[in-house]
Amino acid sequence: MTKNYLKYRSRVVVVVSAIVLAWFGLSMRLFQVQILDGSKYREQGFKQAQAQISIPAVRGNIYDRNNKPLTSNIIKYSFATYPTKIGDPKTLANSMSDYFGRSPDYYKKKLTKNQNFTYLERNMNREDCKGFLEDLPAGLIVERDSHRFYPNGNIGAQLIGYTDPDNHGLTGLEQKFDQYLTGTAGWVVRQLSGKGKMLPNNRFPKKAPVDGSNIQLTIDLDYQVVLHEELRRRIDETSAISAMGILMNPQTGAILAMVSIPDFDANYPAKFPMETHKNRVLTDQFEPGSTFKFVAAAAALKHDLVNLQEEFFCENGQYTFAGQVVNDHEDYGLLTFPQIIENSSNVGMIKIAERIGPNRLYRTCRDFGFGMPTHISFAGESAGTLRRLESWSGFSLASVTIGQEVAVTTLQLAMAYSAIANGGFLMKPRLVSQIVNNTGKPVYREEPEVLRKISEPGVMKDLTAMLIRVVETGTGTSARIPGWSIAGKTGTAEKFINGEYSASKYISNFAGFFPAENPQVVGVLVLNEPRYGFHWGGIGAAPIFRRVIKRIINMDDSIQILKDKYKDKEEPLLMVDAYRNEPEKAGLFPKSLSTRAVFTQIAQNENVVPDVRGMSLLQAKVVLRQFGYQTKFSGSGQVQWQSPKPGTFLAAGSICTIGLQ
Repeated sequence: MTKNYLKYRSRVVVVVSAIVLAWFGLSMRLFQVQILDGSKYREQGFKQAQAQISIPAVRGNIYDRNNKPLTSNIIKYSFATYPTKIGDPKTLANSMSDYFGRSPDYYKKKLTKNQNFTYLERNMNREDCKGFLEDLPAGLIVERDSHRFYPNGNIGAQLIGYTDPDNHGLTGLEQKFDQYLTGTAGWVVRQLSGKGKMLPNNRFPKKAPVDGSNIQLTIDLDYQVVLHEELRRRIDETSAISAMGILMNPQTGAILAMVSIPDFDANYPAKFPMETHKNRVLTDQFEPGSTFKFVAAAAALKHDLVNLQEEFFCENGQYTFAGQVVNDHEDYGLLTFPQIIENSSNVGMIKIAERIGPNRLYRTCRDFGFGMPTHISFAGESAGTLRRLESWSGFSLASVTIGQEVAVTTLQLAMAYSAIANGGFLMKPRLVSQIVNNTGKPVYREEPEVLRKISEPGVMKDLTAMLIRVVETGTGTSARIPGWSIAGKTGTAEKFINGEYSASKYISNFAGFFPAENPQVVGVLVLNEPRYGFHWGGIGAAPIFRRVIKRIINMDDSIQILKDKYKDKEEPLLMVDAYRNEPEKAGLFPKSLSTRAVFTQIAQNENVVPDVRGMSLLQAKVVLRQFGYQTKFSGSGQVQWQSPKPGTFLAAGSICTIGLQ
């Protein structure tokens, strides 16, 4: 051994030992990484080298019965970031504030409060962020996804509903059928570079999304628009605080239109009060008044308790029952059963109800579906109010007969009148025709369903004949359309407020169907607190029915024109009929009639008082009623004088006094 080796031997041993120990340590670490913890690090490597990207499914759309879109999906942009990766939050906040108009503090708060992934702006239209996208600040992440859009705005908004920012249904049909509409998201695996950028590689696995199913409703968009416009128009004319209406097919239970106003724009639901989001056709109940009289009439016919030619003395408009006084809107004397319905006599109906009795009346109410939900495919339906028999008072028989002490929804009333129209069958209401998945296969259908048979067709035929008289010569003449046979009933109900009936606030409603011989459309229209004079069902609500039906007749060729078989070859009996139907032929009448004042209608709510002098009491009442006036009379024979005098401008709903001799 040399002196140098001996001199540095200790150092060599130390260095070599260190190298051996280092090699051994590295080997052990390599063993740990590759063998013991291999799966763990492989998983981390995969996460760093590739990413599973979610592919959202396209939400299914909703269509009307003619496949007109009620919803659509549009592209929206969202801007997000990881706050920890933003070098200068103040600059970013100012940049976004300058473009989007929010306060810089709004963005600073989001960037400093949240350390994880956070959204700074969500669901922006491309037009609103186009310039920002072209000069995107560093560190921002842009998400591009579809967002719900409602092309018809507030038309059908309460029915369709709306979604949240994540495209999940919150209200209406969007919420009820969310599981069908949502679909199933897919995914794709992407390779990442060392800097986290995605690399093109088509060899990685992927799963295609399953788009949501499409829903076809029974709603007709054209009908919906017509009903919406006419209800809005009538609110403006009558100063009512709200209105609602429904149109449906009585043969199948299919709902064709459903509207309640005030409403909201489904594209901007947060801008409207929550009260306007309710579908009040289903949720709100009200005392219907005289539109409910058909129940007692049906019970009397079903159990053969009243003859159609039988006369009832209506006590000249005032009758005491169970210790309480019941009044008529006119001083009626003797009226037959059809005339009682035609003139909506409370006294006459209560006398008929005395024969029916509480048990039969209650059973008939239940048969028509009152006091129970209809089980429509929509959340939030009210069952209405029909107290059990043991809770009835001595006066309840009279109250329920004339539509008090009972509360109904607009839908329930429509279903009941549909049962009259279709010959006695209570149908289940239908909103959804079918749901079709993304392959075109139907996965859900609502077929017409009969819940129960209420009565024989003959009973409903007789009841329909009475309702036709209501529109032809009774309280519902404002719903009359020349050439069409329409059946219907008016209702004027005092609102029950703070434990008593109001003397100034009313519900004006009308329920009817057409053509009466082959009903294809049932309509129920309701005005809430219209201005006095329009509070009568025949003055406030009935004209809505006429306007809606006239527009439907003009636009829908599927509606079969059925002229009134009783009027085809008859000349009008009254001059008012000739003037309104065929004014150019008014001169064909005898001179004794043609010399009377022309009955010119000045406005929807203001008419010229017609000259009824020389007419019989019945003729005078019919003429005055057709112009919207109530009649008060004295004496008998022919009309000798009237007040106000002929030619006076007078608001519809006012009282005309006539003297007979």
